[in-house]
Formats: sequence, C-alpha cells, structure tokens
Amino acid sequence: MSVNEVVAGEPGGPAPATTEAAARPPSSLGREALHRLVRNPMAVVGMVLISIFVLVAIFAPLIAPYSPTDNSWLDQVRPGQYPGPSAEHWLGIDPLGRDVFSRIIYGARQSLLIGVVSLALGAVAGIALGVLAGAFGGWVDTVVMRFVDIMLSVPGLLFAIAVAAMLGQSLTSVMIAIAVVNVPIFARLLRGEMLGQRGADYVLAARSLGISRSAIVFRHVLPNSFTPVIVQGTLTLALAIVEAAGLAFLGLSGSDPSAPEWGRMLTDAQETLTSAPMLAIYPGLAIVLAALGFTLVGESLREALDPKFRR
Repeated sequence: MSVNEVVAGEPGGPAPATTEAAARPPSSLGREALHRLVRNPMAVVGMVLISIFVLVAIFAPLIAPYSPTDNSWLDQVRPGQYPGPSAEHWLGIDPLGRDVFSRIIYGARQSLLIGVVSLALGAVAGIALGVLAGAFGGWVDTVVMRFVDIMLSVPGLLFAIAVAAMLGQSLTSVMIAIAVVNVPIFARLLRGEMLGQRGADYVLAARSLGISRSAIVFRHVLPNSFTPVIVQGTLTLALAIVEAAGLAFLGLSGSDPSAPEWGRMLTDAQETLTSAPMLAIYPGLAIVLAALGFTLVGESLREALDPKFRR
C-alpha cells in the first residue's frame, strides 16, 4: 500500500473526513478573513472614519485655512458672545479669537501622533514581557506575571495620570504614561496565547525533530500567537486617543496653552458651556469619531480572524 493510500484511507474506501479549515492553506484563510472584513458594514464605516482621521492629520497644513494659534479675530469676541459659524470660520471663533475649525484639524495630528507613539512603545515593551513569560515559563513566568498583576491592579487612567504628573507637563510624558498603561495588556495577552500554543501538535513535532527552543518560539509559536495582539493594538489605539484627550483636559499634556489639542479645547470650553456649547461639542465629537473608527475596525477584525466565524 502506498503512502498516499495510507493518508487517503483504504483503497476504494471513502477518504477520511477533514475539517474545512484544515484543508485550506494559511493564505486562503487570510484572504477569507479579509473578505469577511470588507463585507462587514461596521468595518467599512470604521475604515472610512480612520481614513478621514489619518488624512486630516497628515494634510492638516493644507486643509486648515488658518494657523491654529492665530488670534487675529480677538477683536470680534465679546464677553459671553462668540462669533459662530460663517463663510470665513466654518466652526466659529473661540474666546481667544482663534479659528475653531483649524484647531480641530491640527488636533487630529496631535492625537494621531500620541496614539501611534504610545501604542508602539507599550506594544514593544508588553510583547517583550509576554515572550519572556510565555517562552520560558517557570519562575520567569511567575516573576513577570506578578509584575504585570501589580500594574493591572491600578486603574488605567489613574495610573496614566500618576506617571504623567511624575514626569512633568510635556507631550513626551503623555506618550510614556499611556504606553506604560498598555504594557501589561499586551504582556498578558501574548503570554496567554503562547502558553496555549506550547501544547500544539506542531510544537511537539518540532521538539521531536530536535529544533531548538528559540527557533520554536520565534519561528513558530510567536507568529501563530500574534493575531489577537494585532486586534488589541487596534482597540488600544482608540483608547489611547481618549486617554490623551483626558490627560490634556487635566492640563498634563504640555506647558503651551495655545497647543491645538482636543482635550485642551474641552478644558477651554468649560467657561463657555452656557453661552457657546458648540465649542465643547466640536472637539468632543472629534474624539468620539476617531475612537469609534478604531473600535469598529478592531471588533470587526476580531470577528474576521476568529475561527468560530469561519464557515
């Protein structure tokens, strides 16, 4: 009997049943996940919001009609009366005589910068800890995870406020503070995925062939554990935008009060809530839409990559 006959079953008999997922190559599974993603209306809405957000942030100098710090229209402001939307100022003028639309546009650049940098720092540190815990196990896993548990025991926003206050008022402090909050999230997630992969058949087969531990971890286990990390990164970016706005609202984002930041705009609008509530609604709506875009894509990506949704 040939090897092919052994694999297929007895000669003349029916082939053994195989699952649909096992019969597909990895590239086919990736294409299927992408197909499900683009067919999901929530994912499409999220990608549209993200695209607008990124394009506005990149091309802010070309889109904004004025400088975000230009207060040439201060003479038009009266106590309790602030010029509303007009042909020259689409969203009106703030109490300091600056164009609100231009500040919203430039605020997108600031939010994207903080979100991407803090996500990168937190993901790199968290992945490093997760690899240590998941690859070595034993006392290394115990030490790393107890450290992670200590970080997770403090509420995220409170932790970020403490770190930012300790480092001082600056944009760098905000990035580091948000990154520190995200470290234990990525570490625990990757460690759990790697522990689940350690008992997989392909890992046992690699060990029986004498492949080194480092090769198994970095060439097999780690790549197969990265899918939830990618999904979490998308969701974390949405949270980073909200946290950055929160820290800016508390005055921890920098010493320059004229900086175009959505959170700082909310702070400035507190005194005008009764006379000009739109000055608070505009930046608040920008924060919501930016975070919503990344959240929708993250949740849709989770469903597209989840084996339970494969048919």
